[in-house]
Amino acid sequence: GGDCSAVQDQLRNVQQIQATTGAFAAILADGSVVTWGRPDYGGDCSAVQDQLRNVQQIQATTGAFAAILADGSVVTWGRPDYGGDCSA
Repeated sequence: GGDCSAVQDQLRNVQQIQATTGAFAAILADGSVVTWGRPDYGGDCSAVQDQLRNVQQIQATTGAFAAILADGSVVTWGRPDYGGDCSA
């Protein structure tokens, strides 16, 4: 997660950053999320990007992220064995 050059232009008005072992997730002022780092450790949130709106808070485990939305719902991504799949 040490190289954010691919998303550097998106990292404006950052409100919060959380990290897994291999990735970062930043909440922006508009409630959207920008991620970077190892895709398998949450650095790629493309599968849930359309759900990441009005994000209030993010928590991280070793390999996954969980975002709390304004309506109280939760969106997760990252390694399923670290909590990245809350569909069950």
